[in-house]
Amino acid sequence: MSTDWRHIWQTIRDWDGEGRKMAMATVVKTWGSSPRPVGSHLVIDADGHMEGSVSGGCVDGVVVTSAHDCINTGKGELLKFEVATDQAWEVGLSCGGEVHILVEPLTDIKAKAALLLDSDPNDRKELRSEIEIGDGEFFTHVYKPALKMIVVGAVHISQSLVSMARTLDIDVTLVDPRTAYASEERFPGTKFLTDWPDEALETIGINSSTAIVTLSHDPKLDDPALEIAIRSKAFYIAALGSRKTHADRVGRLKDKGFTDAEIARIHGPAGIDIGGLEPAEIALSILAELVAIRRAENIRGIA
Repeated sequence: MSTDWRHIWQTIRDWDGEGRKMAMATVVKTWGSSPRPVGSHLVIDADGHMEGSVSGGCVDGVVVTSAHDCINTGKGELLKFEVATDQAWEVGLSCGGEVHILVEPLTDIKAKAALLLDSDPNDRKELRSEIEIGDGEFFTHVYKPALKMIVVGAVHISQSLVSMARTLDIDVTLVDPRTAYASEERFPGTKFLTDWPDEALETIGINSSTAIVTLSHDPKLDDPALEIAIRSKAFYIAALGSRKTHADRVGRLKDKGFTDAEIARIHGPAGIDIGGLEPAEIALSILAELVAIRRAENIRGIA
């Protein structure tokens, strides 16, 4: 997810250090079916090495040819693939549609890589293309902060959730003051904070790329975290528990003066209802809900 662009730009930095010449292709517009969203990158060097993807089909082959021309001439171009359904498979658009791909030479690599990779990971960054994509329009790529998840409660569901989140390149921090639960043995390779949740959330910092999930089933741990979360910029807030448990939780928050709008930010019970009972199934439902909400936000070109 959010760290895909970091991997691409780290590759660019590494290749630049080796003296390679490169071009970058970026999806700047889609309509209908498209295998890759707006903002997806493919970087190509002069020897044909590639990292990333802009379609996953034959379009990539056309893009690579354009990239080699770009490397040789220093000039970029906007490729437009407007495909009828019966032509779709020929160019890698599985159900028809339209995709515009900007191919441009990579310049000022050191400065751009430093901006994206070395500055505060909680800040969003923007890079503007040097080639028009329309009449006086340029594409501005908004690189969102790294996606991170704060999990409150080192319980069985957390073990599955932490493991699955890693496969989505989500940076996870587990919060639980109960050190017998929050241990390296139970959660190998996981970042821990054993402060009380409200203090831990203040320490970690919350931005618009943060998800907060409370799983302890203990109001003494979950409620303080939720009180911080619902007045933060977190894009996803979820709390484990039955509908009755959530109704009780809502009552406690109302008693503390939180508004209906603030409380409504909590997804409770946590996750999409898939009928799951096992810890891994519940973790899957939570991540499915998180991804659905995250993907509802589209990257757009800005004139």
